[in-house]
Amino acid sequence: MPTIEQLHKDTESRMQKAIQATQQELASIRTGRANAQLLDRIMVDYYGTPTPLRQMSNISTPDGQTLTIQPYDKSILGEIEKAIAKSDLGLNPNNDGSVIRLTIPPLTEDRRKELVKLVKKYGEEGKVAIRNVRRDAADAMKKLEKEENLPEDEIKRQLDEIQKLTDRYVGQLDKVVSEKEQEILTI
Repeated sequence: MPTIEQLHKDTESRMQKAIQATQQELASIRTGRANAQLLDRIMVDYYGTPTPLRQMSNISTPDGQTLTIQPYDKSILGEIEKAIAKSDLGLNPNNDGSVIRLTIPPLTEDRRKELVKLVKKYGEEGKVAIRNVRRDAADAMKKLEKEENLPEDEIKRQLDEIQKLTDRYVGQLDKVVSEKEQEILTI
């Protein structure tokens, strides 16, 4: 059985991972500015195996509105083009035979509002993940109380610490979400 200290470290680590996962989700949302992270979720059929686009090409941003994708193997340009066209990014790949260019169009007001809703959804999922970690930690703490006959006031104090940790990470997540919303609305 873990000690109280180990339980706190594990809880904090899991909460940090929940925030990191949310940040990765938010990074893949298009903001009207070229960003290589937009393509992180694109999987390309490479000889029958779904492979991340990043592993098979060099992605660069020559200017604020363009992404260039230069595959290591030129024979897969068509597959990369198909994968991008099938994705939910809404971008049209332009293949010149050696490089694929993606022009990031400016966002319309309606699209911005849709993206803000998506950002809020991801933020809410992150909060749920953090609360699930809190619940697991509280359950483990109650188990510890029974197994090691810890005083009730000590368990109460530890549960309060876990709640403070939860509040801190939910606050960090709110900040990340609001920064992403501002980024979408002000570009």
